[in-house]
Amino acid sequence: MAIPTVPTESAGETLTVLCRALREEVDDLADRLTARILEREDVYDVLGVPVRDDLRATCRASLERLLTQLAGDLPPGAAAAALTVDTGRRRARQGVPLEVVLRAYRQCGRLVWERMREVSRTRFGGVHDAALLIAADDVWRILDASSDRLVDAYRREETRLRGLELGRRWAVFEGLLAGRGHEPAVARDAARLLDVPENAELVCVVASTGEPDDDPLPAPSEVLTKIAPSLWHARSAEVVGVVVLPEDPAVALRAVIDALGRAASGPVGVSPPVRGLARLDVAHRWARLAARTLPTGVGTVAGLDDRLPEALLAEAPDLVPRLRRAALGGLLDLPASERQTMLDTLRAVLDADGSPSRAASLLYCHRNTVMYRLTRLESLTGRRLTDARDRLLLGLALVAPIDDPTEG
Repeated sequence: MAIPTVPTESAGETLTVLCRALREEVDDLADRLTARILEREDVYDVLGVPVRDDLRATCRASLERLLTQLAGDLPPGAAAAALTVDTGRRRARQGVPLEVVLRAYRQCGRLVWERMREVSRTRFGGVHDAALLIAADDVWRILDASSDRLVDAYRREETRLRGLELGRRWAVFEGLLAGRGHEPAVARDAARLLDVPENAELVCVVASTGEPDDDPLPAPSEVLTKIAPSLWHARSAEVVGVVVLPEDPAVALRAVIDALGRAASGPVGVSPPVRGLARLDVAHRWARLAARTLPTGVGTVAGLDDRLPEALLAEAPDLVPRLRRAALGGLLDLPASERQTMLDTLRAVLDADGSPSRAASLLYCHRNTVMYRLTRLESLTGRRLTDARDRLLLGLALVAPIDDPTEG
């Protein structure tokens, strides 16, 4: 039976209608596509690629972009190939074989095509069946072009990586972060693979990421190229770096922090120096803790030793509200503006080593004003600035993060 002639514009309208319908179920399609890929491919688990956070997210984003493009809903000027190029580069960095990535793309195209046919029959009574056959050329043309771009991006990234066995590197790095470096044989093998001297003095760097596309520390190796050799490891929620310090570790560490600070666009923590990859897990924990003490969304780099009070509080977040209440007492119950004035006075006095005259200079007010406020502060808090333990508690309360917005 001959296929009825369908106007070109009808085929386009069919794609628009069906793809918009499929976008309503994109989460279910992403689950199905992820399951299909994992049924056939075991390389993702072998390489340690975080399936839930990475593979499914990529499947969903690819489906969303494909359906949007086929529906003709891409905004003017949108880079249709950007997601494909990024996926190709990322999979090359993760060591996923190119044929596995291409099979996943074919699975994506097949799933979309199958589901469009099903939706045409079940939801629209088959009214779009004929036009869908005409539109098939557009569907597979876009998929073929996308696959070509992916292959090109993958091969370019593969060349850039100079054949490094990233699958093995990933596993070794993850093993070190998990503490396996305490096994002497593992530490020796890791040092050879990563080209790091066994007993090198090194620091760990952690750049926290929020969204999958975040890049809190662009091109860190290039930033540090004139200071110290480094290697970097991307994870689902952070980028981890190992920097091998030259002969003067203290000077080199400060240079590393300063250089990274000029490039960072998010919170970045740096550990104190440790000796050898065997202690990378400890250095990683310290660097991550330093990063946790920094504000999100701001490009800031800090070493743990520069953030020790904040780090101690970050390790026991459930105690922070109790600490602030125990230290500041009734001061927290003052109206916001008055409370802030008292806190500023307390901070200035502590910064001035307890000197009311120096604090008054910092606050641009009279010494007697500071003395009055201090008397009231001690009455409200029940703390004495002449007591060393009380001063420590008050200082910690000032650096503690404020969870209750009514305090700030």
